[in-house]
Amino acid sequence: MLLLQQIVNGLMLGSVYVTVAVAFTLTIGILNFLNFTIPTLFMLAGMVGWGLAYFGLPFGLSGPLPWPLALAIGIAAAILCSLVVERFTFRYLQTKYGDSTEHAIPLVSSLGFLLILENLVRIAYGGDAQRFPGPSGDLTAEFGGLFFRVPQLVSFFIVLALIVGLAWIMRATRIGRGLRAIAENPDAAAILGVETGRVVPMVFLLTGLLCGLAGALFAVNYGEVSPQMGEDIGSKAIAGMVVGGLGSLWGAVAGGIVVGLVEILTVHFFGADAVQVAVWGALLLTLLARPQGLFGHNAIGKGKL
Repeated sequence: MLLLQQIVNGLMLGSVYVTVAVAFTLTIGILNFLNFTIPTLFMLAGMVGWGLAYFGLPFGLSGPLPWPLALAIGIAAAILCSLVVERFTFRYLQTKYGDSTEHAIPLVSSLGFLLILENLVRIAYGGDAQRFPGPSGDLTAEFGGLFFRVPQLVSFFIVLALIVGLAWIMRATRIGRGLRAIAENPDAAAILGVETGRVVPMVFLLTGLLCGLAGALFAVNYGEVSPQMGEDIGSKAIAGMVVGGLGSLWGAVAGGIVVGLVEILTVHFFGADAVQVAVWGALLLTLLARPQGLFGHNAIGKGKL
């Protein structure tokens, strides 16, 4: 029964990795661009939510806000920052050179945004971990001898619904077809009438939404935020994306869950010190046995969604 409980905990943790891994998959699968600001967007939602719930709006405009409203504003801040990154990294290079994915500058500039945003948060709130004032009381439910925290259970189904909805958008809507056309060949998509100037920002909007939601759910479920919270989550989400298969949405889901299970079971059997060895060892074994990942394609680059 204890092992089953750990598996449940791994699934709950994996749902956080899934959300961030899908955000990575969108940018690398459609734009061939590894967006380094994704872990920072995750962190930004949690830290902004904590700041508003603890201090209120800046300049004394309000007292502490209710935590759901604070997190909603944090998610909005993550979306806004993601669109700013699109404007000053990807779109700028596309306007100047025609195909920004052929240059390393967007990748490097996104790394610059990561460092700027993280250090701005440090300046505003300090570098220490903070306790998030989330739901109070005992929110644990028992089913068949297994214990679930209600916020984690709700978060799991929210993430599942979000991924199903995103997969439907990619397959059944005009925007989704435009995104897949850009993933196949951005020049041909433009010739065929896809308005890349309108469609590409949707990738960054969805990225900001996914990361912001993941950061908010993490703050509620684990009750702690810090300026460093995105680093570990981001690296494990990348591992999950690679394990599942670059460019595959459902591969990112499977990879994130695998990483969450590996982490929790490693802690259970070997202790927390062995987590990094187990996660990156699983990644290495996957690359050796199946380089394209569990659900990936043989081609690395565009044309996979």
